[in-house]
Amino acid sequence: MTDDVGLLLRRAGFGPTAAELTAARQVGYEATVSTLVAPFGPDIGASSAPIPALGPDPYAERPNPTPRQRAEADRIRKTQTDLITRWWLERMVVANHQAVEKLLFFWHGHWATSVTKVKSPQLMLAQHRTLRESRDIAETARRMVVDPALVYWLDGHLNTKQAPNENLGRELLELFLLGHGRYTERDVKEVGRALTGWRINLGSATSVLDRRQHDDGRKTILGSTERFTATSVVNLLLGRIECVQFIASRLWFRYASSTLPIPERTSERMAGAFPAPMSMLRSLYTDEAFATTRGTMVKQPIEWLVGAMRQLELRPTRIPAETLTQLLDGLGGLGQRPFAPPSVGGWPAGATWLTSAGAQLRLSLAGKLASQLTPSRLTPEDVAYILCIDKWTDRTYAVLRDVRNARLLLTLGLVSPEYLVT
Repeated sequence: MTDDVGLLLRRAGFGPTAAELTAARQVGYEATVSTLVAPFGPDIGASSAPIPALGPDPYAERPNPTPRQRAEADRIRKTQTDLITRWWLERMVVANHQAVEKLLFFWHGHWATSVTKVKSPQLMLAQHRTLRESRDIAETARRMVVDPALVYWLDGHLNTKQAPNENLGRELLELFLLGHGRYTERDVKEVGRALTGWRINLGSATSVLDRRQHDDGRKTILGSTERFTATSVVNLLLGRIECVQFIASRLWFRYASSTLPIPERTSERMAGAFPAPMSMLRSLYTDEAFATTRGTMVKQPIEWLVGAMRQLELRPTRIPAETLTQLLDGLGGLGQRPFAPPSVGGWPAGATWLTSAGAQLRLSLAGKLASQLTPSRLTPEDVAYILCIDKWTDRTYAVLRDVRNARLLLTLGLVSPEYLVT
């Protein structure tokens, strides 16, 4: 097992503050793992950023809107989408239980659903609550397969027994619970039949089963035959070893390495803790293979921005609104905004984030963050301490040592390879 507490905190959360890293080093690696995966007491930081109350979707009260009413409803939706986006960014920054917020962000990318198609911020926030409130992976899967935002995102509301739609069934097998190549096209069609009849109630932000449109006939899925429903088909998949292995591999991909394959022994250890995600992560963090993954992960844009704001002690709601808008627009330019993954496959990983255009935009955003501070004279060593960087490479230090402007020094630190790659 590694004793690299810095690596642990950078992977388990969005980026430790200097005080958090110092405290973790004092108590040691094992104690820090325990605190991360089983935090004690209420999250005081997160309580200062409660989930916003949106009220009903504006279209719920206007099923047949006039052009003027449609324009007003779209304006309200846009305002509310901006509200929940800013709220979630704030929540990620201020939360003390960082591993909890990071896991929620993982699930958002796993069960990837975008407001760009769903449109309704109420449905997106309802999905967020489902991911936040579910006790384990099994409950998450049972609730998500009929989640109204996901159902709409994958055209499940169009799925009827007369004309089955395979989109949700296919992604349930390939991207959510089993993985590519572990099912047949016949399985896809049969799962599609099991998921027929679900409709969306926009007013209550829930899904409802229309039994007249549900195919209650017998279906054969992965060799099992019965009158499968949404719940029973998920239960079938959850009971497959392929499902357990797949979830372990996805956690490894997002928390350990996007380039190195998960070792068989590590997968087995994590599988033994299924379906408890935090227990699976404990197995990962205490596995000897975790130590070998240093330097194999590139921070996603949201991870980068949230970590930077935490370390610079910048709270989103306490910086100028115009600057926050520029930061969120910059996230979009980098290719990652909360509630808006680009596809059902979620966001990319690794070197995909390291483009020349992205580097220029990230430099601009780093400058905007640094501009919110009035630091006194800083040295490269000071910046390394603030940003929780273990050590500068000779090449980076040669650039930083002659910089006399403190804000510029912070800006360069935030875009350095040592900060971007963990």
